[in-house]
This record gives sequence, structure tokens and C-alpha cells, in this order.
Amino acid sequence: MPRLTTSSPKYRLQRASGQAVVTLYGQDFYLGPWRSKASKVEYDRLVGEWIAAGRPPVPPAKLTDITIVELSVAYRRFATTYYQKNGRPTDTIYQVRRATELLCEKYGRMPARDFGPLSFKAFQADLIHRRFSRRSINHFSSTVRRMFRWAVSEELIPVSVLQALQATPNVRKHRSGAKECPPVHPVEAAVVEATLPYLPKVVADMVRFQQLTGARPSEVCTLRPCDVDITGEVWRYIPSEHKTEHHNLKRVIFIGPRAQDVLRPYLQWDLARISHHR
Repeated sequence: MPRLTTSSPKYRLQRASGQAVVTLYGQDFYLGPWRSKASKVEYDRLVGEWIAAGRPPVPPAKLTDITIVELSVAYRRFATTYYQKNGRPTDTIYQVRRATELLCEKYGRMPARDFGPLSFKAFQADLIHRRFSRRSINHFSSTVRRMFRWAVSEELIPVSVLQALQATPNVRKHRSGAKECPPVHPVEAAVVEATLPYLPKVVADMVRFQQLTGARPSEVCTLRPCDVDITGEVWRYIPSEHKTEHHNLKRVIFIGPRAQDVLRPYLQWDLARISHHR
């Protein structure tokens, strides 16, 4: 029966040599004299690095031979599991895919160690020529840097490659010819009011609640009675999840009297329950 991927490789005795041995990546690694302290330290080191690499079936690529397309595939695999919230992928995953696709179009066969500042600037210039907005170009550039930072942490490329890319600035406003997108302004209150009568009641109330509290659309959609503290004059809505929670920041949305009037019909059961216990 094949070994489960979640099991740890065994620390074993190689009888012919009296050496301790462990099998990783399909090959044996000799650790030193059986049951010696040095052999157990070496075992912990090798297995720890194997686990940190994601328990791969083959050895990681050496510093000198991984190409950008190979690096991109490995980083996408990492991003798919890392950039998740509550079991769902975040938008960062799609940004990683698009940035690496664009990078691989011209540099996919290049060894990752050879991708330096001049290549990075040429990559940015190509995106400017293709009429990507300056903001999008800088998002893609930041994603590429994060990929190379991850590659350094996995010992796939020398740290000097990352240091050189970090010295390459983002595209500056009005200094590169990159397309500038007009700022997105809030919808005028008169337009919102004119639109509300054409919306279903629940959707209209969601729009009113967002307008009065400044809550994000996702926070309005996921609001639950148990997330709202109605004990004070001003209610407090503490979302169960929000976009900055991975920074250990707490999000509190205050609900004043007008927003309470919008929300109250949807909390009637909860209000009745609290009144009953009082």
C-alpha cells in the first residue's frame, strides 16, 4: 500500500552500513550512525524541509535550472492554497494567474535567475505598449515581485535576483506614457434615489443600508442577526469576515437610527427573542 502523503517518512536502520536512513523524493538519504544524536538532528532537518516544500514527490528544482514558466506553475500552485478565505479563493489568485500569463508570454523560457531589472522594465514597457492602465501594470509588477520573493524563500533562486527586482520602481504617474484611468466616484444620491423604486424591496433596503452605514457590499450580503449588537442607542455590526481580517484588524460598523429602521424588519425574530428574555 502506498504511503499516505500526510505521514512522516520513517527513520530507519540500513543494516549493511549501520547508518540511519530516510527516504525522501524517492531516494535514500544517509543521516549518520544509527540512533546517534547527529543522525536524528539531520533527520529532523531533512524531513522539516520536505514538509515545508509541500511533501513533493521529486526534489525541488536547483537554483540554477528553474525557468520562469516552471516558477510560475509552482507559484500558482502555492497561491491556490494560500490565497483563500473561509475555504473560498480570493481575487488575488486570479491576479496571480493573469500576471504570470503575461510574464510567460515573453520570458517563459528564460532561467529565473537571469530575470533582472532590464527584463523587468521591458516587461512593464510591453504592458504600457499594450495599453494596460498604469494601475494594472503596477498590480502585475507587485505580483511578479511577490512570486520572486516566494521563490527565494523556497530556495529556488538566489536572493540577489529579488534584491535587484526590488530596486526597480513601479510605473510613475505622467512619467511613462501609461494609460491613466479616471477615478471612480460614488454614484450621486439623486441617481440612487431615482433607482430605488425599480429594485426589489430587499435589494433596495440593502442599498439604503449601505448608503447609511458605509458598509461594503459583501458585508451587507452576509449580515446575520447574531452579528448585530442592538443593546445600545447606536447598534454595532461586527462582520464575521472582512477583507482586512488577515491583518488581525477588527471591523465594526455603526448603525444609527435611520439605518436601524431599514434593518429592523429583518431582525424582528431576534428582537422578539431579546425582549422575551428581558
